[in-house]
Amino acid sequence: MSEPYYITTAISYPNGRPHIGHAYEAIAADVIARFQRQMGRDVRFQTGTDEHGLKMARKAEEQGRTARELADEMSGYFQEMCAALNVSHDRFIRTVEPEHHRASQAIWQAMEANGDLYLDRYEGWYSVRDEAYYDESELESGENGEKLSPQGTPVEWTVEESWFFRLSNYQEPLLELLKSPGFLEPESRRNEMIAFVSGGLRDLSISRTSFDWGVPVPGSENHVMYVWVDALTNYLTGLGYPDDTELWRKFWPADLHLIGKDIVRFHTIYWPAFLMSAKLPLPKKVFGHGFLLNRGQKESKSLGNVTDPLELAEKFGVDALRYFLMREVAFGQDGSYSPEAIVTRANAELANSFGNLAQRTLSMISKNMDGVLEAFEQAPDDVALLETVRTACRELLPDAFEKLAFSVGIEEWMRAVYACNQYVDEQAPWTLRKTDPERMKAVLQTLFIALRDLGIAIQPVVPEKSALLLEQLGVAEDARQFSDLEDENWFVSLVDSGFTVAKPTPIFPRLELPEEEAA
Repeated sequence: MSEPYYITTAISYPNGRPHIGHAYEAIAADVIARFQRQMGRDVRFQTGTDEHGLKMARKAEEQGRTARELADEMSGYFQEMCAALNVSHDRFIRTVEPEHHRASQAIWQAMEANGDLYLDRYEGWYSVRDEAYYDESELESGENGEKLSPQGTPVEWTVEESWFFRLSNYQEPLLELLKSPGFLEPESRRNEMIAFVSGGLRDLSISRTSFDWGVPVPGSENHVMYVWVDALTNYLTGLGYPDDTELWRKFWPADLHLIGKDIVRFHTIYWPAFLMSAKLPLPKKVFGHGFLLNRGQKESKSLGNVTDPLELAEKFGVDALRYFLMREVAFGQDGSYSPEAIVTRANAELANSFGNLAQRTLSMISKNMDGVLEAFEQAPDDVALLETVRTACRELLPDAFEKLAFSVGIEEWMRAVYACNQYVDEQAPWTLRKTDPERMKAVLQTLFIALRDLGIAIQPVVPEKSALLLEQLGVAEDARQFSDLEDENWFVSLVDSGFTVAKPTPIFPRLELPEEEAA
C-alpha cells in the first residue's frame, strides 16, 4: 500500500474576498500535494474557510444581514479561487458544517474530561481582527497612543465570563515539542516560539458570551467557543473525528500544517496543547511561510494595493503565476511580486528557455523526420546531457521539494533546461540536417528524451502546461510519476508503438505587460 500523506492549509477567514496571500498558500500547498502524489504517496489535501467569530458577526451586522448569509457568500469566493488556480484539494471544509460542530464539541469534552477546563472571568486585551488575546507586555503604541497588537491591529479591553484552558500545565511538554527537530520550520519561527513559551504560559480564555456566532459550548449554551478552538479542530473534522473512520486511521496525525507566519503561535502552542489534553496524536510538522508583498509593501485597503489573484491569473495565465510564486520567493521568507516581475520571469524561463526548447525540438522532429522516432546510438555529448537532466529531475528537484525548498528545486531544473539549450546551440541540428542527417536525428531525439524528464519533474508547479507537453511527447497519463523516470525503455517502447510527433502546440507563449501596468 502507498504511504499516506496528509497536508492542510490554514482555513481562510472570509470577511473579505481572497487576496494574493491566500492564493500563495493555496498554490504552495497544491504544489506539495501534487509532488507527494507524484512520489507515489496517497495524499489527502484539505483547505477551507473559518467562518465563526466576532469579526464575521460584526461584518454581517454592518451589512444588515445574518452571519450565515455573509459566510455562504464569502466562502464561495474562496472555493472559486481554488478552482481557478487549479488547487487539487480533496476536501474544502467550512466550519459552519454540522459535522464540524460535532467534532469541535467532541475535542472540548475530551479536554474537559482531562480536567483542563474551568469557568472564570476574563479581563484583558483582545484583537477582533486577529481573533487573538494579548498580554499587556505584548502591546505596542499607535500614532495616537492607542494600544495595538504585535500585528499592528487595534485591541479592545474585554470583560466577560469565560471558560479557560489550563495552558500553563503544558509549558514543559510544549518546550520539548518545539525543540524536537523538524516539528516547526523555518528555524526562525521555531526560535520565536521557544522564546515565547520559555517566558511562561498563562491559561487561555476559550469561550465568549458577548456574541453567539460560533460553536456552542457543551453544557454552557450561553457560551460559544473561542474561534481558534473551533478553527483548529477543522483538521480533525475532515477525517471524520470523533468517529473511528478509515480516513482518521489512515491520515492522522497530519504530515504538514502549512500556515502563514502570523498564526504560528496558534498552531504550535495552542493546537498541540489542545491535542495533548484530548489524548490525540500531534501533527508531524508545522511550516510557517512568509508574507507576499506588493512591490515590497504589505497589501492594505488604505494603500489601495490589494491584488485580486484571479486577475493576475487571467492576465498572465495560471501556470505562469504558479511558477513565479514558487520560483521567485525562497519559501519560508517574505517575498515581493509585481506584474513586471511576473512577466520578466515567465518570459525568460518559461517562454524563452523551456517553451522555446520544446517548440523548436518538436518542430524539427515533425518537419525534418516526418515526426517518426527511431532507435539511435548515443554519442558522449548526448549521454552527458541526459545525465545532467536526469540528475536534476530525479534527484535534485525531488530532494529540494521534500524540504519545501521550491525555489532551489526549480533552480536545479532550470540549470538542466539551460544545459539543453546550450547543447542545441553547440550541436546545431539545423546545420546537421545538411551535413549529417543521422547525427541530427540523434541530437533531436536526445532532446526529446530530455523534454520528457523535464516535463514530468515540473508537473507539480505547472500542471496544465506540463500535461500539454507530455501529451505531445506521447507520455501516457499513468506514466508521469517520478518513479516512471527510472524506466529507461520507455523511448524504445514509444518507437515500437509507431508514435509520431505532430506539429507542436506552443507551451508557453511570451507574455506582454498590460498597458495599464506598463504605464
